[in-house]
Formats: sequence, structure tokens, C-alpha cells
Amino acid sequence: MPATAERIGNLLCGTGESPVWRSADQTFTWTDIPGKALWRWSPGTGDIAQWALPQMAGCIAMRGAGWLLAMEDGLYACDALQAGEPCVPRLLASVPHAAPGMRFNDGRCDRQGRFLAGTMVMDMGLAQAAGKLYRYDVQGLAVLLDDLIVPNGMAFSPDGRTMYLSDSHPSRAMVWAFDYDSDTGMPHNRRPFISALPAGRPDGAAVDTDGGYWICGNDAGRVYRYTPDGRLDQTYSVPVAKVAMCAFGGAGMDTLFITSIRLPSAAPGALDGAVFALRPGAQGLEETASAG
Repeated sequence: MPATAERIGNLLCGTGESPVWRSADQTFTWTDIPGKALWRWSPGTGDIAQWALPQMAGCIAMRGAGWLLAMEDGLYACDALQAGEPCVPRLLASVPHAAPGMRFNDGRCDRQGRFLAGTMVMDMGLAQAAGKLYRYDVQGLAVLLDDLIVPNGMAFSPDGRTMYLSDSHPSRAMVWAFDYDSDTGMPHNRRPFISALPAGRPDGAAVDTDGGYWICGNDAGRVYRYTPDGRLDQTYSVPVAKVAMCAFGGAGMDTLFITSIRLPSAAPGALDGAVFALRPGAQGLEETASAG
């Protein structure tokens, strides 16, 4: 696979998000938020499968052989996905949202298996800073941050001591870095990491083994790589404007999987909502499964 984005299959997502590579079965799994579905792609065979969900899931994480799903009203567990069998989520923790019309958005596990995910008001036009960043672990659910509009770009440095978080609302459109206490699961010392992308708004992100931060430039059709000290050093084009989330995977953890968003106004033959893969010459880190 060259260092150019190639389309995977013929599927189209409303908002493809949170791709996760599971090395045990060599698959990528991700969520289509408005489509209320989980998708799975097996690169070795080319097989693509889909499971319906009862609610929108903003992000997912491995949980044993199954999944943790951050949905509209809380966190749920789902057993291992089997072809021909439904995904039946079980409630783990409900969330008392601060405003109507909210759901979970971006999130992932830290290196110790704590699940961190943010919430947002679905109507972005309201620009309502009612979103919060939650942590879920064996102790239960805790609020880490508030005053967020569209929390996104969650990622951790290879040593787990730096946490990245963006707010992708147009009024903010920036990425912060935090010192992260891996013993307590608490972020502190919040500071600007990327004040503005060259083009587009920061969306989903991934980190490579050298600590490079890969961020999707929503509205710009770009994926950018920033060095740990905040310098832009690589840019890749994707043939859709609204790239949403990227994640490393594949047998060598050197394939970058990229999801995108399809708006209702998209032309019938447009690729918006498709998923793509490229090999940018970097290697990613496997996601830690949820310990909660």
C-alpha cells in the first residue's frame, strides 16, 4: 500500500469514527455515529461486516474479547462481534448530561486501560460548552474536565505521560497537551499544543512510536503529523474534505486507517463517508483494552 490514501471497500458512513485495530483477529473496527452501526474490516480477507446499534456510539474501545461503547446516555459493554449475531449492549454507567441533545464523541483508553471520552451537544450550531471529559475505570465514572464544545483528538504519548485533547468546534479549533499522571489518571498543566492547523479543524488523532501526533484536518481533506514539540513535519491528502479519525493498525502497525463524514448534501457519487488506508512510513502503537 503506497503513501497515498486508497479507499477500503464501497461502504459510506454518515460519520465514521474511532477505528480500533485488534491484533488478535487482525481487524479494524469502527463506529458510524448517525448510522448507529459498528463496522469491521479484515485486511487479510477483504471482508467487511456491519452490526446495528440501538443508539449512536461516539467512540469504542476493546474490552476483553468484546467492546466498550460510549453511546448517547452512557457507557455500554458488548460481547465479541460474531457474523450473523446482533450486538446487544449492556449498560455499565449512565451519564447525567448537562444539557439536552448530548452524546459521547471522541475517546480512547490510556496506557493503563482507563477509558477517557468526551461528551458534546449534538447541535454544533448552538456552540454550547456543556461537554465534559469523563474517565471510566474500576472505580467508576469521574469528570476530569468541563467547558468543552466538541471534545476530540484524544491521544496519549508512547510513555503515557502526555495527553492530547482538541476541541474541534470552529470557535476553538485547537489542540491542547496535558501532563498526565499515569498513577491517578489525572491530566494537569494544560497548555496549547496546536493553536491552529494549516487548514481545517482538528478532529480525531493517533500517536506513532516516535511520539508523533497525527491529527485529521476536518474540512481540509488532510492528515497532519506533528512532532512531540509541536512542529508540523508531514501532511497527507485524502480525497474527501471531512476526514474524521485516523488510527494505526495492520500486521506491522504501519497502516493508517482514516474515516470520513458524509453530509446529506454530498453528491451521489462523492466519496464523502468512505474509509481509506495509507502507509506513511510510520508505526503506531496498539490500543490498550479497557480495564473497567
